[in-house]
Amino acid sequence: MEAYKAKSIDEVIRLLSQFEGKGKVIAGGTDLIIDIRNKKVKPEALIDISSIDELKTIEDLGSFIRIGAAATFTDLVESSLLDENLYGLKKAAREVGSPQIRNRGTIGGNIANGSPAADSVPPLLCLDSTLILRSIKGEREISLRDYYEKGFKIGEDEIISAIQFKKPEGRQILSFAKLGLRKALAISRLSIATLLEIGGDNRIKTIRIASGSLGRHPLREYKVEEFLIGKDFNEEVINEAVLVLKEAMEERLKGRATLPYKQRAVERVFKDAIYGGLERLKVVEA
Repeated sequence: MEAYKAKSIDEVIRLLSQFEGKGKVIAGGTDLIIDIRNKKVKPEALIDISSIDELKTIEDLGSFIRIGAAATFTDLVESSLLDENLYGLKKAAREVGSPQIRNRGTIGGNIANGSPAADSVPPLLCLDSTLILRSIKGEREISLRDYYEKGFKIGEDEIISAIQFKKPEGRQILSFAKLGLRKALAISRLSIATLLEIGGDNRIKTIRIASGSLGRHPLREYKVEEFLIGKDFNEEVINEAVLVLKEAMEERLKGRATLPYKQRAVERVFKDAIYGGLERLKVVEA
């Protein structure tokens, strides 16, 4: 196996083209190294992108935030751009693995790995995020939602260069909650992110909900969103929304051994996310 320490995105995409699907990009390596050791993948070349500054930035583009694909979870935790209304993404990054994993693992790798338990993905889905891909053919964009729901693929000659999303508006607040098997270093058994906005009349003006580990991949919970939009925000409505979520889970996970456990656990995680968002909004507005 050959190894390259790339100094630019152009060098990366040139090498990917050169090795014609037999080259693998590595940044943190928290998943790829394990797959290589277990012989799940056998690349002819590893292309290290961890020193490319352009891929590690977290930028304010006015109405948008752009995160370089090689930004680590620690970078996200320490970024002031993800305070206030975006705290749910920072919270998800803070709860990834151990400090060592957060220092090495990257947001691009979390997406490319394709795990249904990827902590960063539900918040990014709530933000209607876009993946920016680069290859020797040029640059293209695909929505993160289409990447999962429509099975869009990252080409073997492409690299995720960045993830971009529009900033939440006004009183919109992003939140995140998860359940693991233990308090530290836990892979999510299930996770929920919400983007919530409540109008002055106490009606739900904006609601996006995304889940992790409740399907083959992270996904938006459209049935729950449709149920909640325009309704008064109160305990009775939230309890009814939990039932809608459980029905959607039943359809998706019918026959799975984990379904009874997740049916019990999802209520707490959903409520932690949505009420946690409200509490955070009070802090932001104080």
